[in-house]
Amino acid sequence: MYQFFVEDTQVSDGTVTIGGGDAKHIHSVIRLRDGERIRVTTASGNSFFCGITEQDQTTVRAKILAEAEDTELPGRIILFQGLPKSDKMELIIQKAVELGVSEIVPVAMKNCVVRLDEKKAAAKTVRWQEIARSAAKQSKRSRIPAVHPPVTVKELEKRAKECDVMLVPYENEEGIQSLRLAVRTIRPGSAIGVWIGPEGGFAPEEIALARENGMRTVSLGRRILRTETAGLMMLSVLGYELEV
Repeated sequence: MYQFFVEDTQVSDGTVTIGGGDAKHIHSVIRLRDGERIRVTTASGNSFFCGITEQDQTTVRAKILAEAEDTELPGRIILFQGLPKSDKMELIIQKAVELGVSEIVPVAMKNCVVRLDEKKAAAKTVRWQEIARSAAKQSKRSRIPAVHPPVTVKELEKRAKECDVMLVPYENEEGIQSLRLAVRTIRPGSAIGVWIGPEGGFAPEEIALARENGMRTVSLGRRILRTETAGLMMLSVLGYELEV
């Protein structure tokens, strides 16, 4: 079943009105017929199963048939991702959204190879947000995670204070038990930050800053994971613990 996101104002009197590119996609690309069912989610997170009643290339109308379950995790996970090389960020965003992340914040760190100026960062952020939207549709999310413009480590330090717990996978931390203990103290409804280093890893001063600010360094096991793997492993572990 296909999913589409709409604004709350597009829902009225038991009917959802879909316009723009989504309407064209329904009518001319995937060619859904009147009577076929779709899943629609509003900006405020309400989801419905709907049946298409009428359509053309510019507008699709569908009748609300039933409410759909909320597919979000019982907690807010913010992924602070050290900027990786090439198009790895696109893969990370796509998979992180599928795994239930709430927000993604790229971080410019000392060992990042990539350096984005303001203009490039703005263009990248638009592209990344569209990838998040597409992944949210595919995975039947009830919300589209926000992808923020890149921040500095100092800005991350401020954002981390919004989290109830901040986890930092670090290759020099000893023992997977550190991860088990950290994760099992997290309660549903918590705001959880996860800070992942870039290909070059964390600089010593970044780990020192993390520990000084009460962030918990944890081990992901004996093997060294790539930056595009480490965050996804953390999200998988957190999803397993939080999912109800």
